[in-house]
Parts: sequence; C-alpha cells; structure tokens
Amino acid sequence: MLPNLAAEIAALPRLRVSELRIKFADVFGEPTPSHNKVWLVKRIAWRLQAKAEGDLSERARRRAAELIADADMRLSAPPADGTATQEPPTILRVPGNDRLPRPGTILTRRYKGRTLQVEVLEHGFSFEGKAYRSLSAVAKAVTGSHCSGHFFFGLTQKGEKP
Repeated sequence: MLPNLAAEIAALPRLRVSELRIKFADVFGEPTPSHNKVWLVKRIAWRLQAKAEGDLSERARRRAAELIADADMRLSAPPADGTATQEPPTILRVPGNDRLPRPGTILTRRYKGRTLQVEVLEHGFSFEGKAYRSLSAVAKAVTGSHCSGHFFFGLTQKGEKP
C-alpha cells in the first residue's frame, strides 16, 4: 500500500460524519444518505484502495455475477390466500432460569414513590398490562435507562455473581 494512501485511510476515523459524507461524495461521485460513521469509513477506505491499487479483476466480477444469478431468491411474495404450504412455526423452548422465581410470582418494588408489581410468566414478565422478555426490559421501561433487572428488583445483591 502506498504511504500516502495508508496515511489517508488512517486519518478517516478521526473525521466527523459531515466530513466523511463530503469525502464519500468526492470519492464515489455521488452523495450518500448514510450517517453511519463506521460504514462510511469502510466504504471510503475500500474505494480509495480500489482506485489506487486496482479494483476486482474481470474474472472475479464474472464469478460474482454467476453467484448472484444462481442465488435462490424469492422474487414475489407468497399468495395471500394461504394456498402455499405452510409449516407450523417453530417454538423456541428456553430452559428455565434458576435465578428467577416460579411463574405466577409477583415481584414488588418501591421506586420514586410508586409501588411496582411485576408478574413472572412462563416465558417473560408482565408489567402494567404489557409483556416483556426480560426483567432488564421492565427495569428500562420504568427507569428510562438500562440496568440489571435482577439487581433492580432485588434478586441479586450488588457485587454478587449470577
């Protein structure tokens, strides 16, 4: 890799997203709707290398086109009338969690002047009429930020390993 090219690519992560978008338009000749910094850095680095050291060979391009043509891809949606054969949905069985009380247990906690009650279900939790997959999801709904549901509801003490 050329020294100037390596330095230019190494500098990309230090640019702001607005600067990367300008660089993208300069390198690709068209603007991008993306604001994802990591994606922009990767795409710009790839394009700079391709321009400096050469793009894919014609043989590689033909092989990629063959693979695309052979792809088993659905081009239309299945019939809406249900005539297509449907397999029953697979039910994912999650093993029980020894850290949780049995289904039907009500976990109670006071938080900011409110009494919170969460029911432990067979596969999840119920809080204020809504189902949640985890205690952490309930804790996030209550507090607005991520925290350990087990710790929030007093099932794990601070510093205790699960």
